[in-house]
Amino acid sequence: MTSSFYDENAEIYASRNRKLPAARLDVFLSALPSGAAILELGCGGGQDSAYMLSKGFDVTPTDGSAELAKQAENLIGRPVQVMRFEELQSENEFDGIWAEASLLHVPRADLPGVLACIRRALKDGGALHASFKAGTAEGHDGFGRYYNYLSAAWLSELLTAGGWRHITIGETDGSGYDNKPTRWLHLQAQK
Repeated sequence: MTSSFYDENAEIYASRNRKLPAARLDVFLSALPSGAAILELGCGGGQDSAYMLSKGFDVTPTDGSAELAKQAENLIGRPVQVMRFEELQSENEFDGIWAEASLLHVPRADLPGVLACIRRALKDGGALHASFKAGTAEGHDGFGRYYNYLSAAWLSELLTAGGWRHITIGETDGSGYDNKPTRWLHLQAQK
């Protein structure tokens, strides 16, 4: 189970040698007003939140794993809300939502509802960044974590149907926690 993996491996996962996605963060932040309110969904060890906070943004970090939230709190020195994506109840509250390698754990059937919650939480014109592992069929990795493995076309159609605007999806090669070659989709969209 995905959440069990993160709870049981929180310290190791949070302290791994992860390369900060600084270029993607900078592009995302440059589209927002100074001091903007940002919701991070799936903050993991808190490195991305720490970066955004260091740039003067008002960041609300969240994670579905209570143990990972504790690790992030240790890094950033502020509370991290323990919340699953579908529990998001905010309305017109955030200028931006950052979801780096987190929404890829949402079952495909649940993704439209989660994206609707995210869209509702954004202010008009608000920006979403999310990244996914590319693929054609959902499944689990060697650690038992669920992935929705989306194609860019499928994701684009889903977002268009959900009323999102200015959708761009870039693709890069990289890897993940398992160090296996991974094709990544990097999404930017606007409410």
